[in-house]
Amino acid sequence: MSDITRSEAAGSGASGQAELEPSLHRVMGPGLLLLFIVGDVLGTGIYALTGQVANEVGGIVWLPFLVAFAVAMLTAFSYLELVTKYPRAAGAALYTHKAFGIHFITFIVAFAVMCSGITSASTASRAFAANFSEGFGLGIEGFGITAIGLAFMALVAVVNFRGVGESVKANVVLTCVELTGLLIIIFIGFWAIFGGQGDVSRAFTFTPSDERGMFFSVVAATTLAFFAMVGFEDSVNMAEETKDPTKIFPKVLLLGLSITGVIYVLVSISAITLVPAERLGEGDTPLLQVVEAGAPNFPLGVFGVITMFAVANSALINMLMASRLVYGMSREGVLPRVLGRVHAARRTPWIAIVFTSLLAFGLISFVGAVPALGGTTALLLLGVFTVVNVAVLVLRKDKVEHAHFRTPTILPILGALTSAFLVGPWTGRDPVQYSIAGILLAIGVVLWAVTHVFMRRDGQDGGTSDDPHRTVRDRHTGAVN
Repeated sequence: MSDITRSEAAGSGASGQAELEPSLHRVMGPGLLLLFIVGDVLGTGIYALTGQVANEVGGIVWLPFLVAFAVAMLTAFSYLELVTKYPRAAGAALYTHKAFGIHFITFIVAFAVMCSGITSASTASRAFAANFSEGFGLGIEGFGITAIGLAFMALVAVVNFRGVGESVKANVVLTCVELTGLLIIIFIGFWAIFGGQGDVSRAFTFTPSDERGMFFSVVAATTLAFFAMVGFEDSVNMAEETKDPTKIFPKVLLLGLSITGVIYVLVSISAITLVPAERLGEGDTPLLQVVEAGAPNFPLGVFGVITMFAVANSALINMLMASRLVYGMSREGVLPRVLGRVHAARRTPWIAIVFTSLLAFGLISFVGAVPALGGTTALLLLGVFTVVNVAVLVLRKDKVEHAHFRTPTILPILGALTSAFLVGPWTGRDPVQYSIAGILLAIGVVLWAVTHVFMRRDGQDGGTSDDPHRTVRDRHTGAVN
């Protein structure tokens, strides 16, 4: 296929002349894709949430991470069927559009996923700024933290604009750093265990935070731990920049999730063996306490820098995802086509990068760090996962010409039920998470209305034709490379 893809003008009011847009580079092989997935899932969650999970269940802190891994794996199988069936950017929004053909639902799903990525990246940038100040003893607060966060996000945008190759190379370095940090925790923990230090029996001690009982305490802890498992869904937005995605996605995604699941369980066991649950739940640096307890001579400043790099990696990958999602949806006609512009020289979706970066700047400047933001992100994504699992079953009737992965039917059913269950208030979620999610979705509704009006005015149908599957097939003469 040519490096240039011909896009037909959308809508009956268009001039009919085709636009020529350069395609995205296919630079990601199995190794880079694996590092992308592992780096995205590891991120900031495990570095910050271990103590909060311990507050809910006590010593069996590893169990909620294991349950969260199982729930994530169910949905991962659904994503595998869909990304190999439709190997294009846009991910969950594309699958929702094809399954239901309702522009409003498609837009809200796209907005929820994009918002979770940008908000997570913005939060990570502020965490980077705070760690930068503390790690170097600068004592910066207030506007200084905001300024550092903005500068960091601008750097992320530059790396993103330079190209996915440069972004993935940076991801390789940052992933190796954050992996090193977690392996240090595992090594310290097991070295202490075999040296007779610590108390392994704590890992099998259940201490609920209230009178909810073991089941609902584990459920409440799982809603926290699930934030540490999200990120694998971002990889499907890189489908157009992956070499032979239909072939390599199944084994790479499952391997990446399995690696992170094992690491989380081992880190949790190491942490609770060295630090009691009540101490582990104090403060925002639970793993630093593990290092202090198991290796008091280890330079703590080094581990602080590793944590800083870990959150930097989260920001980079989330902004990569968000810009590719906006690009993909503009090519599908759900967002204005200007957002799908590809830079002729860099071959990156530069308008989408600018758009998502400006949103991140706004969040960093005016919203700041919200304590319940991680739980809200997980809440939004669990809702999206419920829709994706249902979409798999709906799209079974849509046949494609190429061979693709097919998940056993029972898995998307279980995935939809478990994801929907974890969304409900019976899980013990902080009510503020629903308030934040409601405000974000309300903003999404306003944006949908504005976008719909502009697309109507410009003669675009926004994907609302009678044939809900008339997306790329009719509007584009070929898929983006």
